[in-house]
Amino acid sequence: MQKMDGQQYAPEGKPQPVCKRGEFVVGVIGLDHGHIYGMCNGLFEAGADIAFVYDTDAKKITSFQEKFPSAKQAASKEEVLENPSVQLIASAAIPSSRGPLGLEVLDHGKDYFSDKPPFTTQEQVAEARRKVAETGRKWFVYYSERLHVEAAVYAEKLLIDGAIGDIVSIRGWGPHRLSAKSRPDWFFDKEKYGGILVDIGSHQLEQILQFSGAEDATLISSRVGNLYHREYPGLEDYGDACFTASNGIPCYFSLDWYTPDGLGTWGDGRMFIVGTKGYIELRKYIDVAASKEGDHVILVDGEGEKHFHVGGKVGFPYFGRLIRDSLDRTETAMKQEHTFRAIELAIEAEQKAVRIR
Repeated sequence: MQKMDGQQYAPEGKPQPVCKRGEFVVGVIGLDHGHIYGMCNGLFEAGADIAFVYDTDAKKITSFQEKFPSAKQAASKEEVLENPSVQLIASAAIPSSRGPLGLEVLDHGKDYFSDKPPFTTQEQVAEARRKVAETGRKWFVYYSERLHVEAAVYAEKLLIDGAIGDIVSIRGWGPHRLSAKSRPDWFFDKEKYGGILVDIGSHQLEQILQFSGAEDATLISSRVGNLYHREYPGLEDYGDACFTASNGIPCYFSLDWYTPDGLGTWGDGRMFIVGTKGYIELRKYIDVAASKEGDHVILVDGEGEKHFHVGGKVGFPYFGRLIRDSLDRTETAMKQEHTFRAIELAIEAEQKAVRIR
C-alpha cells in the first residue's frame, strides 16, 4: 500500500465476503484518481467481482488490470452501462464529472459508487436527489477518511458504548501532501475539483455528522486561500470551517496541502472528540515519531489513559453493507440523506468562504 502519496493510498483489509463470487458484479468507469483502487479493494474483499473497466487512458487501464486482472477492458462507457450483468458502477472520474456520470448510471438501472467529492455544485446534488427519487437506485460515496480507517470505525464503537459520555465538541485536522508535480491538470482547476472545502472538506463534514449523531449542521464561518502557491492560481492550499451540529455540538476542522516530505505518510490526519466523561483522539495514518503504522485511538477517561492500536483488528464493514444494501435494497451502509447532506454542507462552506489573501 502506497503511504507517501495520498493519490495512490488504497487500504487493504482482511477479506470478509458477504456474497458469493459472481453474485455482485461491478463495472468501473473513470480512473482519474487513485482512490478507485481503495474503492475496489474494499468491494473485492467484501465479495464483489470487479468485472469491467473503461477509461480513455490506456495506461491507466493497464495499471488497473495489474491489480484487478478480472476486469475486462470495455471498448466504451456505454458497453459497461448497458451490460445487464453489472449491478453497480464505481467511478473516480474528475470530480466535476462524477455527478453527471451518476445520472447516467441510475438511468441504466444500476447503483452508483462515487469517489469523494461526488459533486462540485449544489445543482448537481439537487439533480442526484431527483434521480434517486425517480429511479429508486442508490448513490454511494467513498468518504474514505472514516469508512476506510479502522481507527475511525473503532471510535464509532466507543462513542456508541458511551466511552466519553455526551459529546461536547468535535475538531478535525486534515493535512495532505501536495506532490504538485505528480498531479494532473484538473487538480489545479477549481471548477473541476470544487475547492478545498469541497474536495477534502467533504470528508470532515461526513465525519462531523456521523460522530455527532446529527442529521444536519449549520455553517457559522469558513475560510479558504492560496497562501503560498501562487504558481498554481487555481489551487486552494488552506481551508477551515466552523459548524454547529443540529443537536448543538460545536464542530471545527482545518485542511491544508502543507504536509512536509519528512513525514512517513501522505498526511497526519487526526480527529478530536471531546465528551463529558473524557476525550478521544484518532491518529489515523501515523503516530508521529513513535510508529509509522496508523490506526491509533487514544482514549482518556475517568479511569486513565488508554492507547488502542487497531490496525488489522477492526475491518471495514462499510463495503459489505454497501453490497448487501444493493442486493437487498436496504439502507445499512449509510443513509442516502446523510450521503448527500455531507457534500451539500461542504459546498455551502466553499461558496460562502472568506477568501484569505
